Amino acid sequence: MKLYNDPNAAKYLITARIEADGVVERPDVVGAIFGQTEGLLGDDLDLRDLQKSGRIGRIEVEIKSEKGRSIGEIRIPSSLDQVETAILAAALETIDRVGPCRARVEVLGIEDIRATKRQRVVERAKQLLQSILEQGKHVSEDIIKEVRESVEIEEIMSYGEEHLPAGPNVDKSDAIIVVEGRSDIINLLKHGIKNTIALNGTNVPKTIVELSKKKMVTAFLDGDRGGDLILKELLQVADVDFVARAPKGYEVEELTYKQLQKALRNKMPVEQYLATHDLGIELNREEKKEEVKEQHTTSKRKKETAEKKEDPMDALFKELNDKKEAAILKNTKVLTRFPLNEFIDKLKEFKEKGDTIVTGGVISQRLVDIAHQKGIKTIIGYKVGNVTKKPVSLKIITKDTVKR
Repeated sequence: MKLYNDPNAAKYLITARIEADGVVERPDVVGAIFGQTEGLLGDDLDLRDLQKSGRIGRIEVEIKSEKGRSIGEIRIPSSLDQVETAILAAALETIDRVGPCRARVEVLGIEDIRATKRQRVVERAKQLLQSILEQGKHVSEDIIKEVRESVEIEEIMSYGEEHLPAGPNVDKSDAIIVVEGRSDIINLLKHGIKNTIALNGTNVPKTIVELSKKKMVTAFLDGDRGGDLILKELLQVADVDFVARAPKGYEVEELTYKQLQKALRNKMPVEQYLATHDLGIELNREEKKEEVKEQHTTSKRKKETAEKKEDPMDALFKELNDKKEAAILKNTKVLTRFPLNEFIDKLKEFKEKGDTIVTGGVISQRLVDIAHQKGIKTIIGYKVGNVTKKPVSLKIITKDTVKR
């Protein structure tokens, strides 16, 4: 629809349809509007005076003639109030002739221009606000990403004489995860796994060979041909205990938290991995394996002999488990016992210094925290609950461990 071009601020727009039984043009229609409404509404609503004073704008007429008839549309902008505008619109319908032709005028409606403008303002404001929010979201995401990456980079350390990329807990942890490159280290750090070290190439560094002799080693490699080749070389020179692989076709650096956890949870002892995957590798560790086997056999015999006698700690655990109790011990001597549902509160208040807790229930994070505060060194329980923070000085033993 063509908009009127009026210098004055109109509030309403009257739209009417006109039909004439003959050929008429715009000046004829405008003349009929002024002529046939003159004196009809009194001096206050005289169209000529209203237009001169700017209370109505320029009258727009679009009309077409076809087959001896003319049809068009009339638009009159008004800055009058609602009542005066409605009266003026109704007056248009009194027009019955345009020039020599009979005519009919029907008011189609009165549009509140301010409401239309307000709606346009609202729609545009929504677009602008959405743009601001999108910008803010991207800025926020960029800041979070930048800060996270800077923390991850700060946590990466250079380890050994080859300056290998590694997590901060390589020295502290009894077990390490060997990955292929720096990007893998960054991804593992992002998900809270810090006992990592990277090969940083295809040749296995001397540092990793030496670490494998002292620590439990899990090789965590990409799920592709390259990962197979690196695993072959790693197994030939280093003492690897477990093998974990990214899903086929994936790299460690692109795995999500869930995929990382699943891959590490499904790791296999190296002998089992080689038995189920045809890599054409024979472990060159026969002497060491025989020695370990002999040590294991001797240890097992000793353990079996010891287990023939009833272990007092095992007996205590079974009793506490049956009675739903927990006990505080010092040098294997029971200092006190409490029901499980009262144990944590009683432990807080207990004054004597013990070194061991035996509980017939689940070992929780709260129990671990309070036990550590009380100087407890060992907790024996039915199973471990959602414990995410375990002090290095605290040893946790579960029911299954006690039975072996």
